[in-house]
Amino acid sequence: MTDQTKDSMDTHNADDLPQPFRSGFVAIVGRPNVGKSTLLNHLIWQKISITSRKAQTTRHRIHGIYTDEHTQFVFVDTPGFQTKHLNALNRGMNRVVTSSLRDVQVVLYVLEALRYDERDQEVLKLLPDNRPVLLVINKIDEVADKGQLFSFAERVAQDFKFAGIVPVSAKLGSKLDELREVLRQHLPTGELIYDKDDITDRSERFLAAEILREKIFRFTGDELPYSISVVIEQFKMEGKLRRISAAILVDKEAHKAMLIGKKGEKLKEVATQARLDMEKLFDGKVFLEVFVKVRSGWADDERVLRSLGYE
Repeated sequence: MTDQTKDSMDTHNADDLPQPFRSGFVAIVGRPNVGKSTLLNHLIWQKISITSRKAQTTRHRIHGIYTDEHTQFVFVDTPGFQTKHLNALNRGMNRVVTSSLRDVQVVLYVLEALRYDERDQEVLKLLPDNRPVLLVINKIDEVADKGQLFSFAERVAQDFKFAGIVPVSAKLGSKLDELREVLRQHLPTGELIYDKDDITDRSERFLAAEILREKIFRFTGDELPYSISVVIEQFKMEGKLRRISAAILVDKEAHKAMLIGKKGEKLKEVATQARLDMEKLFDGKVFLEVFVKVRSGWADDERVLRSLGYE
């Protein structure tokens, strides 16, 4: 037998060996508005994390689960790390980021392509040095000259020793298969953490509140401050119908009027679009009632924040 034939047989046998099953938690971190939630949604092929162009949209830690034949990825979407306006809400969001980094096997550090400033460097300081960190350069679809990405990656890599660098477009779903494959190599062998059909650790009640909050941001634009919250006051199953009653908390009477709109049209539009998204996600009919309530100072009241489920 020649050495060449032996090498060929060894390679063939290695390819035939069953791959070990791998599983683990992967934190997605970065400053606000780099596309972390969009990345999560596309990585698991399901929309569970809300998105908008308004900063500080994500407030909670959300697990998005993707399981294939050889791997279960549990992605941990985190709020954008806050460096300004540190009220009680933002301090709580920062605690979510730092605690998430302690509980994962791999970290995805997400940057917007060709944009790297002191806000990103503040997040960089939080990254662990005792587990793999992958640099994910997002929004590459917005870069005309792709040659710029290499020098950009080199510049960022001077500040941290990354286990790998993967350029992607979360919005277009580009290069996400490559990202999953690189990630898999860094996950430990193990069993399923969640059932293979699970897509998130969050309840339908939580997801309903998040969907409504997203529609508020999308349909009010910059008119309404980000410090609004949604409380699901009732979530009942009646056969296959979900009957949901939700209260939107705002800080001022003026914000209430802004959200309701002329003859209630703005609130009706928000509620209709939220209901349609809920029906798509829950795969069933939804009856949704929405009210607006004024609760001044809620975003800086630790007791109120705890009652709303903020960590």
